Amino acid sequence: MPRARAAASVNGVTARPATAAPVDPAAPGDPAAQARTAAPATASTPATPTARARTADDADWLRPRPTRTQVRNDVLLAVVLFAGTFLSTLLYRTAGFWEDPSPLWLAMLWCAGMALPLAARRVVPEIVALVLTAVFFAGAVAQLAEPLFSNIDLFIAIYTVGAWSRRRRWALITRVLIVVTMLVWLFWGLIIASNVPDHLPELSREADGGIVSPYVAFALINIVTNLLYFGGAWYFGDTAFRSARSRASLEQRTAELAAERERSRAQAVELERLRIARELHDVVAHHVSVIGVQAGAARRVLARDPEAAAASLTAIESSAREAIAELHGLLGTLRHGDSDVAEAAVSDVSTVTGPTEAVARGFADLAALADATTDAGVPTGFRVIGEPSDAGALVGLTAYRIAQEALTNVRKHAGAGATADLRVRWSEASVEVEVTDTGLGRATVIGGAGAPAAGGGLGQAGMRERVAAVGGELELGPRHRGGYLVRATLPLRRADAAASAAPQTRASRPDVSQPDASQSDASQGVQA
Repeated sequence: MPRARAAASVNGVTARPATAAPVDPAAPGDPAAQARTAAPATASTPATPTARARTADDADWLRPRPTRTQVRNDVLLAVVLFAGTFLSTLLYRTAGFWEDPSPLWLAMLWCAGMALPLAARRVVPEIVALVLTAVFFAGAVAQLAEPLFSNIDLFIAIYTVGAWSRRRRWALITRVLIVVTMLVWLFWGLIIASNVPDHLPELSREADGGIVSPYVAFALINIVTNLLYFGGAWYFGDTAFRSARSRASLEQRTAELAAERERSRAQAVELERLRIARELHDVVAHHVSVIGVQAGAARRVLARDPEAAAASLTAIESSAREAIAELHGLLGTLRHGDSDVAEAAVSDVSTVTGPTEAVARGFADLAALADATTDAGVPTGFRVIGEPSDAGALVGLTAYRIAQEALTNVRKHAGAGATADLRVRWSEASVEVEVTDTGLGRATVIGGAGAPAAGGGLGQAGMRERVAAVGGELELGPRHRGGYLVRATLPLRRADAAASAAPQTRASRPDVSQPDASQSDASQGVQA
């Protein structure tokens, strides 16, 4: 076998020791750099429907198909490698690398076969790698293969199979087939050449005092170089694929977190909207109800009892100022975004005629609330049972608002001649606020367009939301002996509520009161 032909047949990776320098084993660094420039481009690649069906954490994740920009870059890369391969071929021909070179037009055709298929390397990587392997073989046999750019072309093709193949089993089969074929070809050439004395005669087959003979050393260099070459292409390809999958997983989790943040933001806005609506309803409904009742009373007695009419007008003035002050406190809370205690802030209007400083409503204001209801025309008794204990501002505000809404409903729905009772029962773990009346009662609760399915209007919906916020339980509905009951049980410690089940609301039923508690309180009498 001629020396030039034999040297080129050893996979084109290592040429003759004296006439052609072997390819630098660091050549895999070029395709690795290509991986670093090509792989990140997939981060912005929109996944196909098939890829979206699998998450990036799945073992059978499919890498998204290349974008038009990536395909365009591959076309440019193929053209550049074709020019480099053809120029290198001309230089090797001029240097006399082959003893009997093939025609130039055939060399150009071979260079095109080694480089131009790389334009589709990310689209059909397995086919491109097999085509380049076959063209490489043909060039070695026809004395066309130059050992520089042709090896770079083949390295990129094998690397792309590992980095971009969407069928991982086929990627494994393709690379195993190529590597095994190349290594068999290499070993076969080395074995045949070892029995041909005319091949590389300057390399002795005898070990002249060394560990191995010069020819065996030459063969080992070829074997190690090829193992590094194919192993590098395999390793860098798989690393690029794992990197792309990790990047896709990170992007997917980032998108999920962004969507969760958006949902949380929307929920926070909705909850805040409901809270504002609940606060406005509690303030406006209560005071407007009082103003309406007092205005009607003043109109009826204005001619015959001016003093009573004046008292009603004074109550109207007081209620209006209180409503304005509470709205002022609410708007101040919204403007400054204070804490839960500030959210409970309303105004103390007992001694002022203008804007007041916000203070927290709570259990201490329930007696005044019962007196205000009595002044509005509904005799209301107030009683505290048990020893009061410390309760948070939120629990105090919740108790006050529930009692306020319940007494407002009494004035609106109980009818003429009705009376009401407001009781506060303290225990070690909870406090119970109960409002009952002796009015007509309602078999069903009539609500507005936004009334909840459980029945009741916006006021009852607000009571449910407040009780749920502190982990309590709400009972409301008509009593079998007449009248209506609203009872809220509020835990004094939020941890106790968290250990219990979800907040419950007992819907309207013939009698939701507890006879033992109500009857025992009734037997003790009601202080008006």
